[in-house]
Amino acid sequence: MDAIQAYISHNWIEILGTICGVVYLYQELKASIWMWLTGIIMPTLSLIVYYETGLYADFGINIYYLCAAVYGFFVWKYGKHSHEKERPITHTPRNKWLPFLLTFLICFFVIGIILQTQTDSSVPWWDSFTTALSIVGMWMLAHKWIEQWWTWVVVDAVSSALYVYKEIYFFATLYALYTIIAIYGYFKWKEIMMLSSSLQETIPLTPEHSKC
Repeated sequence: MDAIQAYISHNWIEILGTICGVVYLYQELKASIWMWLTGIIMPTLSLIVYYETGLYADFGINIYYLCAAVYGFFVWKYGKHSHEKERPITHTPRNKWLPFLLTFLICFFVIGIILQTQTDSSVPWWDSFTTALSIVGMWMLAHKWIEQWWTWVVVDAVSSALYVYKEIYFFATLYALYTIIAIYGYFKWKEIMMLSSSLQETIPLTPEHSKC
């Protein structure tokens, strides 16, 4: 019992971050705009954990997550047509895939080189890989594009293995759960998207909407 209490006392930030992660995941599955509030709290806690364990790229990406959470809230809240209650789930535009690929490759090599030459990271390229892909995935999530789920399947699976290696077991368990749920999340969002599309087709346009 003393050992458990000592572990909790020493790792309470990691545990609290894990709880926030579960809440965030539930909100994301529901496509709830309040996920962005949780998305501000969770990376704030994660910054401390990643810095202490030497995962510097993950530390940096969580600063990006903080900014993206604020941006995502405003895009979901106000980036919609006048007749919509909130921004709808859509597919990623085809013209975005090449910029995303180039962004990923540039971030991957730049971050990897920095981590390898300027830090004591023991896993610079794996850390860089998940960070670069997360940058793309978070941008897609902020615009509510359904394919963002597949980027998180890869990021979460690699991150879970990485956290086991770094002995961050609560986060490793959380990200293993994320991997499974991300697959489910894609189909859940697809169901929501199809239902929303069906409702729009059956609701007659008002004179105001017909002008759009």
